[in-house]
Amino acid sequence: MPVSAEEFFAAARDAIARVEATQLPAIRSASAVLAERMRSGGVVQVFGSGHSKAFSMEMSGRAGGLVPAHAMYLSDLALTGRYAAEDLRDPSFERRPEVARELFDLYDIRPSDAFVIVSNSGRNGATVEMALIAAGKGLPVVVVTSVAHTSAVTSRHPSGQRLIDLGDVVIDNCAPLGDAVLDTGYGTKVCAVSSVTGSMIAQALTAEIAADYQRHGAEPPVMISANVDGADDHNARLRAPYGSRITWDM
Repeated sequence: MPVSAEEFFAAARDAIARVEATQLPAIRSASAVLAERMRSGGVVQVFGSGHSKAFSMEMSGRAGGLVPAHAMYLSDLALTGRYAAEDLRDPSFERRPEVARELFDLYDIRPSDAFVIVSNSGRNGATVEMALIAAGKGLPVVVVTSVAHTSAVTSRHPSGQRLIDLGDVVIDNCAPLGDAVLDTGYGTKVCAVSSVTGSMIAQALTAEIAADYQRHGAEPPVMISANVDGADDHNARLRAPYGSRITWDM
């Protein structure tokens, strides 16, 4: 079958349907943990390297998102001068466990916080190390990964562990090995699907956390689009209790 937009739409719908059919219990379990931390004044730290950074952007600092969600970006290491921008462009950068410790130490992370760590392969050193650091501090870790992909590869972390081994709750993004879904007929595939299902999972977590606030008779701390009149005051009021604990990549 020729590659086409229609074929990708069908593959994406199928992947989303599998996430909905199989992952709602895990999404709800994860949301209960994250909501309890947020309602207690904690921040949900969201980390993903490579294209998994998109998941962090879906959960934090955006219209319709929850204010106590904070994205941890490897690029922050360059902004602070610890690394040059060229270092971050090196595809092997995310394979280095030590950068996770340096990134963790950039932020004001507290015992009331929780983590969402995202990696399609679940094998690279930085994401595995971040999960180990968080778990070592007794912080809950929610993992979003491709079970199909991570089950077919070895870890690049010195411990031999993959992200799937370290989550208190593991959510499968239902992407295939290699992520891409459309066969070109030349031994390659195009059109990755993990970004699509990852976005759905991020928004599903947001919805379930908001529902938890409602069940407890509390107003969800929702960020309003900065392009809506009055949003700046609303967002600043909700963000104020967290001070520098939350930064938004605008």
